[in-house]
Amino acid sequence: MPIHFGTDGWRAVISDTFTYSNLRLVTQAIADALQADLRNTGSLTETTKPRAVVGFDTRFLSDRYAQEVARVLAANGFVVLLAQSDCPTPAISYAVKDMGAAAGVMITASHNAPRYNGVKLKSADGASAPREQCRRVEVYLSDNESRSRGPNQMDYDVARAQGLIERFNPIRAYTEHLHRLIDFNAIAESPLHIVVDSMYGSGRGVIKGILQGTGCEVHEIRGELNPGFGGVHPEPIDKYLGALAGAIAQGKGVLGLATDGDADRIGAMDERSTFVDPHKIMALTFKHLVEKRGMSGAAVRTVSTTRMIDRLAKKYGLAVHETPVGFNHIADLMLTEDVLIGGEESGGISFKGHIPEGDGVLMALILVEIVATSGGSLYELVEQLLSEVGPAHYARTDLRLKRPIEKDTMTERLVSDAPAQIGGEGVAEVLTNDGCKYILNDDSWLLIRPSGTEPVLRVYAEGRSPEMLKAMLTYGEEVAKSMA
Repeated sequence: MPIHFGTDGWRAVISDTFTYSNLRLVTQAIADALQADLRNTGSLTETTKPRAVVGFDTRFLSDRYAQEVARVLAANGFVVLLAQSDCPTPAISYAVKDMGAAAGVMITASHNAPRYNGVKLKSADGASAPREQCRRVEVYLSDNESRSRGPNQMDYDVARAQGLIERFNPIRAYTEHLHRLIDFNAIAESPLHIVVDSMYGSGRGVIKGILQGTGCEVHEIRGELNPGFGGVHPEPIDKYLGALAGAIAQGKGVLGLATDGDADRIGAMDERSTFVDPHKIMALTFKHLVEKRGMSGAAVRTVSTTRMIDRLAKKYGLAVHETPVGFNHIADLMLTEDVLIGGEESGGISFKGHIPEGDGVLMALILVEIVATSGGSLYELVEQLLSEVGPAHYARTDLRLKRPIEKDTMTERLVSDAPAQIGGEGVAEVLTNDGCKYILNDDSWLLIRPSGTEPVLRVYAEGRSPEMLKAMLTYGEEVAKSMA
């Protein structure tokens, strides 16, 4: 089966396509691509040994897979900084930039089911590797296969003895960096009773550890090592957070914070065990950064993320940029423009001063700061937000197709067949940034886009009323049936 890098790396089923052998081949291709880039920029000489950072999550064999990556990179002339234990992806991403490494490799399948593992490739600035770099890795992978060129490998103990593999703790510097971004003094003035749900992922212990000394009482659940994630997807969305809802209902805390399998995504619950989605978390953070901290800059959101951000930006006189789905598109703007906050509906969010990477730990901490400085509860903050820039009723559904459909073909058809109205509201604008998006006169919107990996049509909608939301989802279902 061909190995392809998606929007955030390569993922496959363990012992099916994700094997030691394939991982070594992928790592060799990564080494080849990195060396070519370094030679092109004049950064690679006979006397220099570039650095690479390698980390891993809590999945089955992730620690062993990370050692294999380190062995191959060391055999290709890299000095490898290998994490001592499982840790969040954003901690590895920050280490790449902080330690002046050429790149980073994180062994993780993020929020995917336990049977998957994967590779995330990070660029020197701590962002996900750009698409062009991932394509070069695929080219080297194909070329090496055509020439029957296997991976260079070095014995782990020999590499350690020669200083080519060094074990390190990425959490220390990462924590120090977060202390520059979060107002821990303000948190200490109004400490909270918090439940942290690590979902058995590599964020375990991190948020609780960082909040030590603030006076916050932190109760962590699902923080032990469990490579099977308790039989659920480690994704911080409502249907997988029953344990968090139960802990809040039992009085364990008044604020619930959840991170995914590699802690680059955030989800939350208020004191009523009501799920607070990333749309609201991003909007609350944007509001807090501008109104409480006096910060400024553009907001960047993906095409599938709430337009509450747009309504806030209009109020503040700030720009909004809409990107295709994938944090890599947000990162591009964070690296080149004055961006205050960037985020996507799946829970990857970051803000000014941090690396251009979604970070569930950072967003959990800023949410603690927001609630602590508000004098109220998360429920009250959400109600206030919705009264100002809502209502906003959001849903997403994935509709199975009988056959895959090419995105450009589908988009052309949806543009040409654009309806005059949906649910009695006129269609004001049709956008084609990523799939087809209908903006209605009341600022409701419907996005229809095919999956890039399976015969699935993804339908996203945000309505100004529950009735409008239902009407848009029904329209999306009709589109899927017409394409079956």
